[in-house]
Amino acid sequence: MNSVQKLFQQKDKNLLSIYFTCGYPELTDTTKVITELEKSGVDFIEVGLPYSDPLADGPTIQDSSQVALKNGVNLDIVFDQLMTIKETNKTPLVLMGYLNQMLKYGEDKFCQKVVDCGIDTVIIPDLPMVEFENHYQQLFDKYGITNVFLITPHTSQERIKKIDNYTKAFIYVVASASITGAKGEISNQQIAYFERIKTMNLKSKLIVGFGISDKQTFNTACAYANGAIIGSAFIKFLGSSNVKSINSFISKIKN
Repeated sequence: MNSVQKLFQQKDKNLLSIYFTCGYPELTDTTKVITELEKSGVDFIEVGLPYSDPLADGPTIQDSSQVALKNGVNLDIVFDQLMTIKETNKTPLVLMGYLNQMLKYGEDKFCQKVVDCGIDTVIIPDLPMVEFENHYQQLFDKYGITNVFLITPHTSQERIKKIDNYTKAFIYVVASASITGAKGEISNQQIAYFERIKTMNLKSKLIVGFGISDKQTFNTACAYANGAIIGSAFIKFLGSSNVKSINSFISKIKN
């Protein structure tokens, strides 16, 4: 049982996850952000690996990746930073990156570093299902790593059921067929999509992401899922505020 599964045993409603980009706004902010998020009481943290071509991400997270890369961040630095808080951080971390980052770094080396940092769950949005079935499922099992799959409003019922069978942590329910970024209120069309997924009675936990930005959208998503992830809104906050004020952002969502 991985860290996220253990979390769901303790709490399975209204889980709040926050996404942030490593090395943003400053190179040394990675550990500071994680520490402050843990203090603020978030349930788990999505650790974003800066990438030059983040296909799933909108302008806000794209810009944060560019800033982090200009700051000099790379995978070795990220893993070193994560190692420094391995013993003190108790909040589950989920690593989010792209397939090419793992390929270029070396698959086994990447997986070993992830495990060394105390992380057991990854999100790789552009990992094809067939590649997972033919290769990466065995690789991840070798290292005790769980992969999180994403579904969208256009994902077929057959594929959703297949993903449900493979899922050990949670299914990432992409709220709309678009890139990341705050989009205002959740639409009736999105609610119909959430209801459709909920009525499928999947065995897996559901976490909603993409477009969740404030207390209202968080609460709406949680009415149809086990929790939600806030990313772009938090990145915008970090870009204009001090890391030490993170609790003020989180308290507005939770309280």
